[in-house]
Order: sequence, then structure tokens, then C-alpha cells
Amino acid sequence: MFLDAFDPELFRTTSETVTAKLEKHLADQSIRGLELVAPATLARAARALMTPERTSAPEFDEERLAAIIDLYIRTGIQVHSPGYMGRQFSGVVPLAGVIDFVSSVVNQPSSFYEAGQLPNVAERIMADELGRLIGWKPGGFAMVTTSGGSLANLTALLAARNERYPGYWSGGAAAVDSPGRPAIAVGADVHYSVARAAGVMGIGDAQLVRLPLDAAQRIDPARVRPALDAAREQGLHVFCLVASAGTTAVGAFDPIDELADIARERDLWLHVDGAHGASLLVSDRLRHKLRGVERADSLTWDAHKMMFVPAPCTLLFYREEARSLAPFRQQASYVFDEEPDVYTALDSGGRNFECTKRPMIMTLWALWALYGPALFATKIEHLCRLTREAHRIVEDEPDFVALHHPEANILCFRHRPGGAAGLDDAALHRLQIDIRNRVKERGHFFISKVDIDHVAALRVVLMNHQITTEHIRMLLDEIRAVARDALDGAAHDGTPLTDTGPRP
Repeated sequence: MFLDAFDPELFRTTSETVTAKLEKHLADQSIRGLELVAPATLARAARALMTPERTSAPEFDEERLAAIIDLYIRTGIQVHSPGYMGRQFSGVVPLAGVIDFVSSVVNQPSSFYEAGQLPNVAERIMADELGRLIGWKPGGFAMVTTSGGSLANLTALLAARNERYPGYWSGGAAAVDSPGRPAIAVGADVHYSVARAAGVMGIGDAQLVRLPLDAAQRIDPARVRPALDAAREQGLHVFCLVASAGTTAVGAFDPIDELADIARERDLWLHVDGAHGASLLVSDRLRHKLRGVERADSLTWDAHKMMFVPAPCTLLFYREEARSLAPFRQQASYVFDEEPDVYTALDSGGRNFECTKRPMIMTLWALWALYGPALFATKIEHLCRLTREAHRIVEDEPDFVALHHPEANILCFRHRPGGAAGLDDAALHRLQIDIRNRVKERGHFFISKVDIDHVAALRVVLMNHQITTEHIRMLLDEIRAVARDALDGAAHDGTPLTDTGPRP
């Protein structure tokens, strides 16, 4: 009978089954990366776990559930393993997963106070707590949660556009009265979500003004004004400048304070994409990396990165509360109240894209309520310190080249084995990609790659406090081993390393 699926006792027993498996998963500190399974093979395995019943709901099958959970855990990136060094999402504080579990069961969408009362209050509390770290006084600024940094960046850029061009929301581009085509100034290394947002907004990638970077991969403030002047001569009207606090490629922090001077001088909206690096604000030792952030008009902050909560949990801040109403200018009688009161004052539905939104703030607030900021600050400081140690280890190895000094927990480097001393850039690029792919296929470590100066580099993101310097050395040994295989294979079959086709 279908009602059996809603039985509270069944809920308890299935929760115990799942919890036991997750406990075992968290306790496993073996070094494992990613077990890639062919999609067709995985689809067959998944279909084999599906009940053949179609006309009535069958009795609960505990073995089937256990097999589903096992498959789910085994085929994902092992974010809690010391072998996981490849991406910017993290293993979560386990308690945050428990709170997320509660949110899934009680199912309280949080865009409107009446649907999710505590999430909306918690959002205001965390806004005050984190806003003080930014440098703002309570009462003047605003924060909304969004499902991911990409959506937060889009929302902030909509606010900037609608403020500068009030008629754009209702009249579209035809309503724009400006001395040039609307444009956004960004660092040459800006996250792709900003370029995507420009496309969504009808501005277009061609109207992104790419600002030059310095040797540390940060926006070079000395060359920003000439770039803006050149854009104006080309018929572009820049209304917003986007800075990064922790770029995706190398974790660089743009000089926000100097860029804020330029933004004020040129009457530009200053948005800071701090999806990765804004979390350094919780650390007294690291907060200086974001010097000047209090002068930004808006800030994106992903808690599911360096605050170690389940994704998505993104915070979008506005220095002036009134500006948080700028992105979306519309009315809908079925959700927006005609007579605001003390309850609807906490609604965020008019400030964010989502109507039905997960109460994502609950995972962050619960951890903050129980542990305070020290939990986050201590782990972030540890990871940044570990990354500096990893940099030292790489620098000490003659067959590795570190490509930057890490500002946070991202490190990029290349392997140049003795046999590859004569490789040109194209072959060196291919070797790094080959190394990354072979490391992934071995399944011990999971790392990523990024192009720096048009040549591929190996990239590690240290998100797991279980990683030690010994694991870093083990990774370098693994890289050496797969590089030898790659070079030996190329020498044996005569395939040049510049060949970008699939390996046999």
C-alpha cells in the first residue's frame, strides 16, 4: 500500500541503514580519488536496482536501498579522502549534513517567511554576523541566499544594470539611453559565470572589457584606466567592474581597495566575486587578503566552498539594502503581499531569482550557533598553511615548477621530467593533460588542470584537513610515475605528445 512509504517507523529504520553506511564512509581515510565508470555501465547498474513493479507500490526492500546507497557513495568524488585535491567544493562538517537532512524532511522553502520562519530569521542573523566581518554596520546592508555563485553573480549584475539603466527591465535594450553600449569590466581570468551572466542579460561576451593581469594573475590597477578609456573609444559604456577574491584558476585576490578607488572615480558598480575567497574574512590572520571589500557594492560568498557546508549555500551581499531590490522589478499577487508587515519584511522572494528555495542557510547557521567562527577560521588557516607547505615541497623538487605563490589553498604547478627538458609549449601542455588524466584513471588521487599563459598546469585545491605533507609527496611520486608511462608510451609507439586525440 502506498501509505507504507510514509510510515514514520520505516523512516527511522531506513535512516539507521543510511547513517551506518555514511559513518563507515566518513571513517574511511584511505587514499582514493575518482572511480570513473562508463556511463552505460553505470546506467545498467542503476536500472538493475529499480523495481519492476509499475501498477502498485511494492513492499520496501532494504537490500535494494543498501545497494543504492553503496552505488551512490562509491561512484562520486571522494571529498573526505586525502586523495581528493581537485575541486573547490569540500567535504562537509558532518553535522551540516544532518541539518541538511532535517531540511529535506521538514521541507520548508525559505523565500517567504510564512513557509520557513526559522530559516528567514537565521538568514538575518548570519547577515549581521558576516556583514560585520565585511566591515559593515547592521541595519544598512542586505544579504540574500542563492543556489550557487553563478546565480549570485547574475543577480548582482542585474542589480547593477537596472540601477544604471532603469528602463532596461521593462523596455529591454531599446530603452537604454547611454553614450555607448552597456559593458562590464572584468579581470582576464574572471570566472566563466560572469561571462555567462553577460550573455543571459543580453549584454554579450563582446561587451566584456577584459582587464590586464599582473604577474600574480591579479587585475593590474595601473592598467585599468587605460583599458576603460580604450573601451569608451570603442563605443562601450562600462557600468560595472567585477573583481575576484580567490580566482578559480590560481586563487588570486584582486586589489579590491585600489579597484574601489577607480570604481568611485568612474561611477562604476563594484562587484566582488568572492565565491571562493570571501571565507577568509572569518580569519583575523587572513582577512587582509580582501582589504577594501567593505567598499564593494555587492559581494558573492559561497559557504559550500570554504565554510564546509553542503552545496549549494551562497550568500549575496549588498552594501546598501535598497539596492537588493534592484535586480527584479515585478509584481505577482500570489506571492507578494500588498500590505507588508513584520513578517513579510523578512521575505526574500522579491530579491532573489528563486521562488521555491532550499533553506540553505540552516546548515551554516547551525554550525555557527554551535561552534562559532573559530571552527571555520581554524580549518581555513590550516588549509592555507598546508598549501604554502605544498608550494615549498614543489619548489624543492627539480623536476617540478610552481607557477605562483599561493594566496589561499590553491596551487598550480607543472611537471618537467628530465626526459622532457626539450619539450616545446605544445608538448608540455599535452604532457600535463596526460598526467592529469592518468592520475585520475589510477584512482588514488583526484587533481584538476588549468591553462596558465596558454599552457596546461596541474592544479590542487586543498579542502580536506586530513591531507598531510606526506600525501603531497605521494602525489608528486604518482605524477612522476604516470609521466614516465606517458613518455615511454610516446617513445614506443611514435605518438607525439602534441597529439590531442584519445590514447589507445
